[in-house]
This record gives sequence, C-alpha cells and structure tokens, in this order.
Amino acid sequence: MALPTWRCAMCAHQTLCPATDSRAAHVVAAHPEQGWSLLCDGAIVFDDTGELLPDGRVVEPHRVTAERMAVAA
Repeated sequence: MALPTWRCAMCAHQTLCPATDSRAAHVVAAHPEQGWSLLCDGAIVFDDTGELLPDGRVVEPHRVTAERMAVAA
C-alpha cells in the first residue's frame, strides 16, 4: 500500500514531510498531562506506545512487558 504524499499543514518541512512513520516525524503539540502527542505527519502517539495514524489506522501498543524484559538466570 502506497503512503499518502500530501503535505500536512502542521509540518514545517520545506519539501514533502520526510516522515514515513512516527520515528521520523517530530512533535508539534505535546499533551503529557493527557498522555498523547501530535506529530507533524498528523499521527497521534500515546504514552502507552499506541498510535492513531492520519489515515485512521491504529497501531496497537507495543510496550515490552516486565516478563519479557526479565533475564533468565
């Protein structure tokens, strides 16, 4: 599936926003008291690591649980 090529009005990049995923986008509005931030590509990221993408898709939280972080002795 091709990613949209629109220029987000919130994005300050001079050419098309290089953000193809939330790792490349920067925060344009942070609301830590509510647990979310708006990125320049229009995505909303949540403190629990979930995301709401501009096209309406949802990225489930992908936090590592304590059990997965535990090292076997």
